[in-house]
Amino acid sequence: MSFKSIVRELWGMRDNFWKKGLDGKNINGRARSHIAPESYISSSLIIVQQSKWANLPSELLLDIIKRVEATETSWPARRDVVACAAVCRSWREITKEVVRTPEQCGWLTFPLSLKQPGPREFPIQCFIKRERVTSTYRLYLGLTPALSGDISKLLLSARKIRRATSTDFVRSNFLGTKFTIYDSQPPSDSSIQSKCRSHRRIHAKQVSPKLPAGNYSMATITYELNVLRTRGPRRMQCNMDSIPLSSIQEGGTAPTPVASSNSFDDHVFPTNRKSVVVSNPNSLNDPIESIYNSESLVLKNKAPRWHEQLQCWCLNFKGRVTVASVKNFQLVAAIEAHHNVPVVEQEKVILQFGKIGKDIFTMDYRYPLSAFQAFAICLSSFDTKPACE
Repeated sequence: MSFKSIVRELWGMRDNFWKKGLDGKNINGRARSHIAPESYISSSLIIVQQSKWANLPSELLLDIIKRVEATETSWPARRDVVACAAVCRSWREITKEVVRTPEQCGWLTFPLSLKQPGPREFPIQCFIKRERVTSTYRLYLGLTPALSGDISKLLLSARKIRRATSTDFVRSNFLGTKFTIYDSQPPSDSSIQSKCRSHRRIHAKQVSPKLPAGNYSMATITYELNVLRTRGPRRMQCNMDSIPLSSIQEGGTAPTPVASSNSFDDHVFPTNRKSVVVSNPNSLNDPIESIYNSESLVLKNKAPRWHEQLQCWCLNFKGRVTVASVKNFQLVAAIEAHHNVPVVEQEKVILQFGKIGKDIFTMDYRYPLSAFQAFAICLSSFDTKPACE
């Protein structure tokens, strides 16, 4: 039996699982209950565990998943790897062992990959689409919409709202000069958890004890005030509270989550989409505090140069940005002499963001940032900043 026929049969089993697990759902996707009863889920898992695919020898199963993972290296073909993890618990455990992190392989596979650091040697290229009417921003994996077309993979989406009720969001002050990135999960590195203050969720409904009741401050983005109203790009600084400075030093590593603490992994298999919400709560009076430590990684925008012929500020985006905009930026590490960071790491562009068309922007990120952190930083650039321009 060919690998394609195996994958097709796996997808059929996955569809049958969801049809049996959901109660009262109609064609439009609306349901009376958003969470399937545990009895339905348990019975469906028992059926899958007793199927012929669940009883394959571990050596054969490992070889099959390795071949699928090695051949399907881009989306949408890479969804076959996700299908292998959705068969049963034994398939899921082996798939998790085979699939490497984005830092190691440069590929995004599971939703957890969006919160893992990118590759060291090359950036992951993405683009963002903006919908002005609904204030919605969508992050896609790919070079540009024209080149990627229908095979673009939706990674994250954000919507600007006045009151935040989601677990992951970006929050700004009244002037739009200071933004704080929140995450529902604490940093995977216990040594830096003390710098990430936990905040109580706003108007959140606790639907399960497995879902955390608070959010953790992951980073703070500050835009410099332009008091003299001088021309030029915005000046910004990002204090990454969840990433230690040692991550870019020789032999250092960035915190890499390996499991999601707010998911239903014990009952439900993973999906391939995650959302994030942007909030600008002008009506809230509580101050936003940043717990910054000198050992945390600090990013600053790369200084542009003045082009005499074009009469404008320029940065080398290597063809990834084609339209001049005050929103365009490149971030590099803010390094002092005593930090002992190699020169190569000091000059490396960790995140770049720029405009290529009407409501279309590119976003390229690399280690030690994750897709979630890079997307949140780019979202702060969309907000209006009268005091910074």
